[in-house]
Amino acid sequence: MLNIRYEKTATPKELPAKNDPLKFGTIFTDHMFVMDYETVKGWHDARIIPYQPISLDPSAMVFHYGQEMFEGLKAYKTEDGRVLLFRPNKNIERANNTNRRICIPEIPEEDFLQAIKEVVKTDEAWIPTKPGTSLYIRPFIIATDPFLGVRPSDTYKFIIILSPVGAYYPEGLDPVKIWIEDEYVRAVKGGIGEAKTGANYVASLKSQVKAHEEGYSQVLWLDGVNRKYIEEVGAMNIFFKIDGKIVTPVLNGSILPGVTRDSVICLCKEWGLPVEERKIDIAEIKKAYEDGTLEEVFGSGTAAVISPVGQLRWEDTIMQVRDGGIGEYSQKLYDTITGIQLGKEKDILGWTVEV
Repeated sequence: MLNIRYEKTATPKELPAKNDPLKFGTIFTDHMFVMDYETVKGWHDARIIPYQPISLDPSAMVFHYGQEMFEGLKAYKTEDGRVLLFRPNKNIERANNTNRRICIPEIPEEDFLQAIKEVVKTDEAWIPTKPGTSLYIRPFIIATDPFLGVRPSDTYKFIIILSPVGAYYPEGLDPVKIWIEDEYVRAVKGGIGEAKTGANYVASLKSQVKAHEEGYSQVLWLDGVNRKYIEEVGAMNIFFKIDGKIVTPVLNGSILPGVTRDSVICLCKEWGLPVEERKIDIAEIKKAYEDGTLEEVFGSGTAAVISPVGQLRWEDTIMQVRDGGIGEYSQKLYDTITGIQLGKEKDILGWTVEV
């Protein structure tokens, strides 16, 4: 168990107003968790301190070689006042998988979970309670050695910051338009596509800008070798309902193993829906659209939970899904998962952890 020291802020910030829209990633709470690593000491000096800037040497290795990882999960306030985390152990497992891939020392699962719980408890007053809102939790690790040279760092900082966020869809589920990228590549098997690290996201920016200019909100990536197999959207995994079956790309080493993705698969199987994890050729999706068997398309991720897709564009083909509306299972999955997160639905799969 971590021995955490506490330094409470002497100047608490004003909490957001009840009707504040809470734009994602723009407001931060009073405190943050910090823990250091040195090769000789291991992880040590766990502390909760006032939210503040980080002071690093200009030669800190994170700036030059990109050795860093991050995670994202949420805390929810139930109607009876409990605070719940949704499957935090899956995020911790993924974080340590990322750590192993990019040579960052792992953090024991129980220590990681304790750190999350304690910082959330400290700033519990910041958890919003309006429908659809939550407290976003961002754990991350950065390499801090002041050294110019390509090798793993000997020192690191593990930090957790918190941000109250509004409903992803303030007016209810809103289908998105997705651009299928056929020029640039984000990741390949054997690379770092399955790790949650900043390099994966910066690689997607060029296509994201191009998609926005064309009026599309997200980019769907194809595989980097054959340039025809569907992988994932920039900030979420992707699902298709084709002729009664739920189909999603199989995890292949270049796709992020999403926690919400896993939850969707588990729920669909629980409901008796056939689920296939396999290679999906973009030509198959076009054919399903043309013959009328493409029944639903939706994304899954921490921020939006479920994001219905109303339109796909591949090359010169524009595929309108369900006339741009919301599918039956997109809505059912969204309602079920958010219901479990908020303590309104029975958690038969044991996914929530009370803080």
